[in-house]
Parts: sequence; C-alpha cells; structure tokens
Amino acid sequence: MEVLQLLIGGLANGCIYGLVALGFVLIYKASEGVNFAQGDMMMLGAFIALGLGNEGQLGLSFWLAVPLAIALMFGIGWTVERVVVRQLFGQPQFALVILTIAMGFVFRFIAGSIWGYSPLVLETPFAGVNLSLGGVVISLADLIAIVVTLVLTVALWAFFAFTKVGLAAQASSQNQMASYIVGVPVMKINALTWGLSGAVATVAGVLYATRGAIDPNIGLLGIKAFAAAVIGGLGSLPGALLGGLLIGIIEPIAGRYAPGELAIMSPYILMLVVLVTRPGGLFAQIHMKKV
Repeated sequence: MEVLQLLIGGLANGCIYGLVALGFVLIYKASEGVNFAQGDMMMLGAFIALGLGNEGQLGLSFWLAVPLAIALMFGIGWTVERVVVRQLFGQPQFALVILTIAMGFVFRFIAGSIWGYSPLVLETPFAGVNLSLGGVVISLADLIAIVVTLVLTVALWAFFAFTKVGLAAQASSQNQMASYIVGVPVMKINALTWGLSGAVATVAGVLYATRGAIDPNIGLLGIKAFAAAVIGGLGSLPGALLGGLLIGIIEPIAGRYAPGELAIMSPYILMLVVLVTRPGGLFAQIHMKKV
C-alpha cells in the first residue's frame, strides 16, 4: 500500500515533468533547438494565473484566470520568438542555448520583482479535496494533473501527426531552408510553436501550483524536465511524457528506499543509462535525409 501511494504521487509529479518536457519537444520539433527557459516559462505562467485569480490580486474566478494565463503566455512565447529568437535565424544552435538560459534569469527577475521571492499558494476550488480508493488516498489535484496531461499529450500528438500546420512544423525542423523554398511559412510556424510552448508551460505551472506553494525558483524544475525529454527522445511527444513519468516514479521510490544523495541523483542516473544504451532516447525518431 505504501508503494502504491508513492507511485500515485510520483505519477502526478511525472505528469508535470512530462508537460514541461513537451515544451522542450515542441521547440525542438520546430527548430531543432533547445529552450532552456522552458522551466521558467512554467514558473511565470503559474504566477500569472496566481496574479489573475487569487484574492488580494485581481481576484478573478479560477476557471477564468487559468485560460487567460494560458492565452497571455501564448502571447509571450509568440512575442519572444518574433522579437528575440528570430534574430538568431541562421546562427549556430549554441547561440539559442545561451539566449534561453539568459531569458530564464530575466523571467525569474520579473516574477520576483512583481510577486516577491516568498512562497505563495494558488487558490483553487479543489484545494484539500481527497479521494479514497481501496485505502489509497488520491488528491483531486493529482488526479486532475494526470488526466489533463494525458489529454494534452494526445491532442499535441494529433496536431503534429494529422494537421497541415503540424506537418509543416515537422518539415521545418528537418530542413528550414528547403521548407521555405517549397512554401512553408517557416517564421510563422516557429512563432506558433513558441506560443504553444508557452501555453503548455502555463498548464504545467498551474498544475504544479495546485499541489503546493510556488516561488520564482521553481523554474529550475526545467532541468529535470529536460532530462525527461532526453530520456524519451527530444523529437517524441509520447516520449517526453514517458520520460517525465519515469522520473516522477523513480524519485519518490528512491527517496524512500535509497540514500539521500542517490535519491537526488536518480533522474540524472536514469538519463545517463538511457543515453548509454539508446543515445537517441527511448522513442528515438531517426529520419533519412537525402543530400
């Protein structure tokens, strides 16, 4: 029963890691670049939802504040691509890495300047609500995190697999110049993908905030999410979710039955094992390219 309780809590944590990892995959699928500010976008989205919905802030209904926060972060992601990232078009991918790391510091500074650095709690209508199933206690927040993550992952997979925009984004990620020549609006696709990345990060941030207090440093959770994306395969949406779930499950079990240092390192040990055995990740997507 104890192990089952740990697994359920780990699944909920893993879903949040998986959602942030989805943001990494979205950017990678569009440009083969890595956005190391993804965790901080999650943090900023959570604080925007808190600022819109909490009493003492704007005080909007939770069900109105969350969609507004998602829309605002979509706009922020879109604007970041248009104003900042686009200036690096044609530059080495390392330039994007440095830029997004710097953006993460900026997002943390903005959140800290507006909301401070003390932990705050997002007010939700289901706070403290628990369900009991066969002696196992499941918080409603955990259950919502699992369901929302599964639905969103399937929706994004279908978007990239079956829509013209999604297929254009995949073509752009494989060869931006060739895609541009055949008529794919590469710049618009990149902006849309960054907007989607910001929206997905906000969903992850809100789900994280429903389970505990938040502060500007929760953006560092993006490091674990990046490990999840690498474990699953940077080009795979289901792989990102699987990687997040694996990390979410292994963390509480290692924390309960392994020494403290090993528990902290367990996500990265898992990542190293996967990289050694399957360098492309568990759901590696290898495509042949004609030159």
